[in-house]
Amino acid sequence: MTRFLLRWGLPLFAAIGLGTGSAAAQDRPTVVLVHGAWADGSCWSEVAGHRIDAGLNVVAVQNPLSSLEADVATVRRVIDDQAGDVVLVGHSYGGVVISEAGNHHKVRSLVYVAAFAPGPNQSVNAILSAFPQPEWFSSLHADAQGWVTWPAEPMARWFSAGLPARQQAVLAATQHPTFFGVNDGAIGATAAWSVKPTHYVVADGDQIIPAQLQTHFATTMTATVTHADGGHLIMLAQPRVVADAILAAVEAAD
Repeated sequence: MTRFLLRWGLPLFAAIGLGTGSAAAQDRPTVVLVHGAWADGSCWSEVAGHRIDAGLNVVAVQNPLSSLEADVATVRRVIDDQAGDVVLVGHSYGGVVISEAGNHHKVRSLVYVAAFAPGPNQSVNAILSAFPQPEWFSSLHADAQGWVTWPAEPMARWFSAGLPARQQAVLAATQHPTFFGVNDGAIGATAAWSVKPTHYVVADGDQIIPAQLQTHFATTMTATVTHADGGHLIMLAQPRVVADAILAAVEAAD
């Protein structure tokens, strides 16, 4: 049932029976969590739990991962549905989504978590074109329709590196296929991070988006930076660190 409610963008606090929160929580920005490729909203479960415990309203988006336009539209619908302001959080490819969707008038600030942060009119592929093809890229599997997934072994080696073996196996079994064309999607002329306060959580052991590139993004954005020891799925490896960075963004937006 929780997964069903999450898929429709309903708040996690409602999905797990915590009600609508205190009046104080309702006066604060809602945290909207945006997953990246090969993931879904459940990847934020530990982070969401920490922020719910802190009295915040939290919503995890379920992106279709079919195109940047579709993902941005999904996030905008969730933002539209919130009663007040929003702190928008994106992981990995989700950083591209929030760089566009974050221009919504309700968005107070942005948090990038081991995420791409494209500039105006830029796509992920445009960013990556400046670098050699990453070693993990050849491990991906594309079906006849162009939907891309990870085989279990390379996913554990690269994407979910550092997590317990059982958790890695579950992530491989439940991964969300991602259409190959999403990385060609470019944001518009205004990157939201250029006009909104921004925070960045750098995953120092990331093998998908190297920490040096993450640091470059954060420096370009003049973001408030938090470093975390872990791989690409840092919100699962270090949920408290990520949750605290989100709380700092909420408090700064109050």
